[in-house]
Amino acid sequence: MVWRWRYCYKDVLPFSAMVTMECINVGLNTLFKAATLMGMSYHVFVIYAYAIAALVLLPAPFFSYRSRVLPPLTFPILCKIGLLGLIGSSSQIMGYTGINYSSPTLASAISNLTPAFTFILAIIFRMEKLAWKRTSSQAKVIGTIISITGAFVVTLYKGPAIVIASTPSSSLQQHLNPSNRLFVGRNSSNTNWVIGGIFLTAEYILVPLWYIVQTQIMKEYPDEMTVVCFYNLCVSFIAAIVGLATERNASAWRLKPDIALASVVCSVRNLCHG
Repeated sequence: MVWRWRYCYKDVLPFSAMVTMECINVGLNTLFKAATLMGMSYHVFVIYAYAIAALVLLPAPFFSYRSRVLPPLTFPILCKIGLLGLIGSSSQIMGYTGINYSSPTLASAISNLTPAFTFILAIIFRMEKLAWKRTSSQAKVIGTIISITGAFVVTLYKGPAIVIASTPSSSLQQHLNPSNRLFVGRNSSNTNWVIGGIFLTAEYILVPLWYIVQTQIMKEYPDEMTVVCFYNLCVSFIAAIVGLATERNASAWRLKPDIALASVVCSVRNLCHG
């Protein structure tokens, strides 16, 4: 009985958590795509989501210092958090730009590049040792090659669209109404699909680098909530600079109580967990 609980705690729960997070990410990407089809700017989305998350987590550092003893938050650590924010904001902007050009389906497919690029960067930074004679290392190399090959295939090749319409009028309405184009792959051109794939690939190159920098920060300052709070502040500040330079339309900064607001709120909940 004890062995079963230990197996559940060490193997089943982490696997279930990973599957749950993937499902949440797919849902958030789909919600974001629906919001952009309704006219929301992805630059505005990133700014609002991270700014609200930073405000929610703002009391976290004060409670952390009261509850336990922590090392001082030095300037070098803050600089590393700033670097983490720069990497995170760049990856988020590239990722949402890629979804805007393509679809959440492509984003979910290319997200499989994360373990591959994490493995490659871990070898480069000597956090992972590659032993060719070991079966585990061989499996990692094969998995990396398959992941990268699959990402190229799904980016450069698109099959025929599957559109289910009960009547010709409903099919016509689906093409005329932008809000109904969410799951129709052929609505975006092949060029946009490839551009979206390039942006998404760039995002998932930066994500492993983000993990590595975050790991180094947590070794020096082991307080997750404080790090996440300052990280969200940095991302919102950097995204605000980019957004103000690229989004000049004042109406784009207004959030209406529709799917755009729902997308931002749901993303805030996810960002507050790191």
